[in-house]
This record gives sequence, C-alpha cells and structure tokens, in this order.
Amino acid sequence: MGPAVHVSKQWGLGTEEQRSAVGGAGKMSARQPAGGRRYFRGALAAILLFSSLCFPAALAADWTTPAQLLARKIVAATGPGAVSIKLDNRSSLAKKDFALIRGLLRVELESLGARSVAAEQAAASVTVTLSENPRFYVWVAEIRQGNTEPAVVIVSIPHNEEVGVVHNSLPMSLRKIPLWAQKDRILDVAVLDEDSVPQHIAVLDGDKVAIYRQKSGKWQTEQSLAITHARPWPRDLRGLLILAKDHLFDVYLPGVFCQTGASVPLTLKCRDSDDPWPLPGAAGVQPLSGFYAGSRNFFTGALTPGVGKLTSVAKFYSAAALPRTNYVLWLFAGTDGQAHFVDGVTEQSAKLNWGSDMATVRTGCGAGWQLLATAQDTNGGDSLRAYEIADRDPVPVSAASDFPGEITALWADVKYDNAIVVVRDPERGEYEAFRVAVACGE
Repeated sequence: MGPAVHVSKQWGLGTEEQRSAVGGAGKMSARQPAGGRRYFRGALAAILLFSSLCFPAALAADWTTPAQLLARKIVAATGPGAVSIKLDNRSSLAKKDFALIRGLLRVELESLGARSVAAEQAAASVTVTLSENPRFYVWVAEIRQGNTEPAVVIVSIPHNEEVGVVHNSLPMSLRKIPLWAQKDRILDVAVLDEDSVPQHIAVLDGDKVAIYRQKSGKWQTEQSLAITHARPWPRDLRGLLILAKDHLFDVYLPGVFCQTGASVPLTLKCRDSDDPWPLPGAAGVQPLSGFYAGSRNFFTGALTPGVGKLTSVAKFYSAAALPRTNYVLWLFAGTDGQAHFVDGVTEQSAKLNWGSDMATVRTGCGAGWQLLATAQDTNGGDSLRAYEIADRDPVPVSAASDFPGEITALWADVKYDNAIVVVRDPERGEYEAFRVAVACGE
C-alpha cells in the first residue's frame, strides 16, 4: 500500500561533507606516533591469544574471517577516524564467543584506521547486532554519522558449515517479474491462472477492472468491467482485489464494494459500503478485517474479529501476519511511523526505518515465512527487503531490491507464495506492477 508521504527513509551513507569530516578525523589520528597504534593492536591481540588458551583453540580463528569482512564494510562507510563501537548479542552464541568476536572486531577496525573512542568524541557511532535465523548467523552493523540517516552493512555466516566460511550476500534473494504497466494508477493486480508464468490477470484501477490473457507472448484485453461510485475518490486512492470461491473476485475501494457475477461474460456490481476490508494475513490464519478510512489512505485501527483480546490498534497503512507455533504475530505499519507487533495479548512498537507497506510470503526458505517491507533507497526510489522475525527483532535475510520509483501498493497474493508490488515510475510517467517472490540460496 502506498500513502502519499512515506513514514521513513532507507538507511543512507551520509553526505560527502560528513564523509570528508570522518576522513579528516582519520588524518588527525594518523599523526599520532605509529608505535602507539602498534602497541594497542599488539596488546589487544595478546588478550585474544590468552582467551584462545582458555577456550577451544580453533574458535578465535573461526570468527576471524567474518570479523575482518564486517570491519572492512564498516570502515568503507565511516572512513578511518574516531568511532564509538557498541555490540549487542541477540543470537544463541555463548558469552565466550561474543567476547572473542567483540575483541576481534575491535582489532580489525583498529588495523583499518577506525580508532575506538567514547561516544562523545566519535565522528561516527557503530552498533553491531549479532542475530541469527535457522540457517545463518547474521551480523548487522548500524552506522550513524551526524544527522544523516543511518547506514547498514551486513555479514552472514552459515550455521552448519565451518564458521570461517562467510557469505558476503544474504541467504535469500528477491525475484521480480513484470506483469503490467499503464498510465492510470494501478491499485492491485490478481493472477487468475498461470503456467510457468502468469497467463491471466485482472488489473484494478480507479475506473475499472480489466482482465487480460497472454496470447502469443502478448497481453490481450479479454474484458473490461466499469466501477460505479457516487462519491469522488480520495486523492491517494487505494484498492484491493480478493479472489473468491463461488465467483471470480471481490473489489474493495474507499466506501465502495464490488462483486463479479458467477457466469461468463462477467458482470461487476458495485454498491456503497463501509464494510471492513480483509487484511492479507497468512494461510491457515483466522481471517482478520480492518475498517478503512474512506476519505483518507489508511485503516482506522478498528479490527474484526480482533487479534486475541485486542480489537483495535493504532491507525495503520498495512498489515501482515507471521504464524508461530502457538499464536500468530500480526504486524502493522502505523501512521505514526512505527511498526506495531501484536500477539493477541500485548502490543509493542518500534521505529524500524521501514516504509508504510508490508506483506508476508510463505516459502521453503529459512523459517518458512518471510516479511517483505518497503523503504526509501538512496536514489530517491523505493526498495523492498525480506526479513525474518525472532520474537520482535527483524533480521534481514535478503538484500534490498530497488525499484525505479515510489512503491504505491504491496499485497500478498491469494496463495501467499508471492507478493504484488505496484511502482510509480516518474521517468516513464506510468505505473508498473510486478510479482515478487523470495528465492532460497544466494
């Protein structure tokens, strides 16, 4: 889904002036006596050597390669100079492993010219979180410089291989297939049937639902169904197509509900309606609906039948569900710029620098369900990334997939194994719909 103003921006790398300032700090530290730096690195290496005598001998060496790679990525973003470093362990690693990794990382950063200082003296601050998913340890470094948006660098290490084997990329990737493009705003696309690729689609915009079929490699119009409505549409129009069992599909629009007939040729009957919209959840999850603010571009927060004991949440743009063993974790992209986590008993919120659109997809990768969330990239367009969430901590499991403009809609498809993404391309002056899937492996 896509509000007019995104609630967050993608992590950036800072301005040239700020990067130059960090580089300047590095030059100042370079004027210190060279022996002092060698002494510091040698002393810290001696401490690590002592630790390796107390713990399994191969362990320190095992973590050296990922520590070196993460240090190089951090310094590539900060430049050499004064940095503050904080580490947080949210993985299953033992305390002794965490201590070794912390020491190794500090040694590698120092060797690259990143001098560790207190936060008030630092030109850049680095927070490293050691997380994991069922297949990989995932080390995420968030880098802040001045007032710019934070940058993020990531290293992943397989669980079941030698620890020294580091994956520069993440364990999953996003694959996108173009479906349809047009000048009018696309609100949603439904894939009606397919072979190896979609062959029959329905495209929703503010005036109609158009049905297209692939013939000889080209889309051809099969039928166009007009949408009737008494009230003018809000400026930031949104809509949803839901495939049905006893007829082809339902259409949800602000203050309007439409339904196709059960026979061919299709008919579409529309009526004024304030009924709640179905929220794309997950297969096997109890259906949940939310009331849409007809004159705006968000949901009011009122839910039916509710999530456990909770029948309302903060106003939100989009929602997604992640099945757990004994419950379902619902996520809501709030209009307050925060992600809200609801498990049926409690509601927690966090500022995650995500955009206003999210959806879940089911795959054979990792934990089996992944969350897709949008953000604004450094080039002014939007990006999409896959996450897995252990408890309430999102861990990125794919690189960001960039799009040529603003993502205006993101919906899970009916089988929950793909998502539909709609993008407004400012250069071409049109909207384009993609089908996006999560692929296992690199």
